[in-house]
Amino acid sequence: MSQTKTLKVRVTLFCILAGIVLAMTAVVTDHWAVLSPHMEHHNTTCEAAHFGLWRICTKRIPMDDSKTCGPITLPGEKNCSYFRHFNPGESSEIFEFTTQKEYSISAAAIAIFSLGFVILGSLCVLLSFGKKRDYLLRPASMFYAFAGLCILVSVEVMRQSVKRMIDSEDTVWIEYYYSWSFACACAAFVLLFLSGLALLLFSLPRMPRNPWESCMDAEPEH
Repeated sequence: MSQTKTLKVRVTLFCILAGIVLAMTAVVTDHWAVLSPHMEHHNTTCEAAHFGLWRICTKRIPMDDSKTCGPITLPGEKNCSYFRHFNPGESSEIFEFTTQKEYSISAAAIAIFSLGFVILGSLCVLLSFGKKRDYLLRPASMFYAFAGLCILVSVEVMRQSVKRMIDSEDTVWIEYYYSWSFACACAAFVLLFLSGLALLLFSLPRMPRNPWESCMDAEPEH
């Protein structure tokens, strides 16, 4: 592999590493979306919530003169609980009806698949450091691209889950916005998918320069 191509591969792997960090951050944190309830003028506090793939947290926040709930970073009494279908023994009655079970399970499972593809890709990259094992970068690139696609599907499933929560008549939340965990997931998709495709292109053998020359006949790169 030429020095120019080696430099391109290293830059691409650095972008993939950044995507892996963002993906891990999105999976383990619970700030995918922030939910706000309907406000009454006589209320002195409001109960906002933020949630991720595994748990939901509610926070009772004092209201200001504008009678708005939030932001979620304000101090207040906080209560976090894992979703009932992930931890059946935990008391989480308040989340019994607010959690869309099929959506949250699907989003979490797809995120786990994404991390699995990341692990497989990383193993291929580590093995490719051996002598004459550059060909392992090609399956690694596909694993990283698949991981990015899984993150994208997980993001879309969570988006639909939030929409169903807001539209449901059983929930108290009427407003929402996506938070930094959601942004990390979106950025992870872009980095993993595009960098995976770039790594595949950089790891392919040199194309023949002449029409009568096959890939096997082409001179190897130094």
